[in-house]
Amino acid sequence: MKDILNVAVVNFYSEWGNKDKNLSKIIEYVETAAQRGANLILFPETALTGYDDDTDNSGENKMHRLLSEPIPGPSTNAIANIAKKYNVYVVVGMSERDPNNTNVVYNAAAAIGPEGVIGSYRKLHLPFTEANWAQRGVKPFTFTTPWGPIGISICYDTYVFSEIMRYYRAKGCRLVVNPTAVNTNVTANNVKDSIEYLSANNAIYIASANLIGLTQGSKMIGGSSIIGPSINVPEVFYYGGTPFDAPKAAEEELHIATIDLSITEKPFLAKQWSDDEPDWRPEIYMEMYKEIANTEKYLNKKY
Repeated sequence: MKDILNVAVVNFYSEWGNKDKNLSKIIEYVETAAQRGANLILFPETALTGYDDDTDNSGENKMHRLLSEPIPGPSTNAIANIAKKYNVYVVVGMSERDPNNTNVVYNAAAAIGPEGVIGSYRKLHLPFTEANWAQRGVKPFTFTTPWGPIGISICYDTYVFSEIMRYYRAKGCRLVVNPTAVNTNVTANNVKDSIEYLSANNAIYIASANLIGLTQGSKMIGGSSIIGPSINVPEVFYYGGTPFDAPKAAEEELHIATIDLSITEKPFLAKQWSDDEPDWRPEIYMEMYKEIANTEKYLNKKY
């Protein structure tokens, strides 16, 4: 398994509702990043369509639903062609039409590699107006690479629900990619603190790609970054990009960083100090969560 990985994250302006133009830009960025040595290129949440809800329409006429595609589909296949040409991996946010139930659309991220379209992660938790057009996903998603498994978590899933990051780390992921759409309605310092805590607490790299610019009703703040543990200090280190609250965070830019995945060992997941057994105890946490899940509050959820 390889340890040295070149990761690219794109501070990306997505023109709302213009899928063809956004796809062309995505392909251009993939080619540029690959020519600069990137092995993995990450784009933001809903990069293919833009993020904001279509408030002028409802139901199937909403923009995200009209422009949704199955994965694999026309857009992901086009990206797969360039990924194959340059032997790179690409993760891009988009609205996904469920091929098994065409009435269902997800806020998803497609994983694409040299071998073609790999699959998709479907966002598990939907804040703000996302539930107006999308349905919640039901499971995490990892994809296999020469650098080991890589997990995908989208925005709100990442910042608020720490179970996802811990799950990926326990599954052997040393890197999680976070396509995100953070705007000025969210406190930049809060999401910055969240990913820094998650990276430090799990000894894991987190690559985040955010949207930038004004769209229908939001101002996206950028702040795409590659962060992770350091061999020199206990705090997380910004290997590439900028924090969400940095002065130039919202400039359109491609950030590339070289990371060493071998420095992600976390003792409590690997062995306990006294008997070489893992300190982490998922069998206990499973019973704790099962107790909560079996209460009326959660049994009666309508999704």
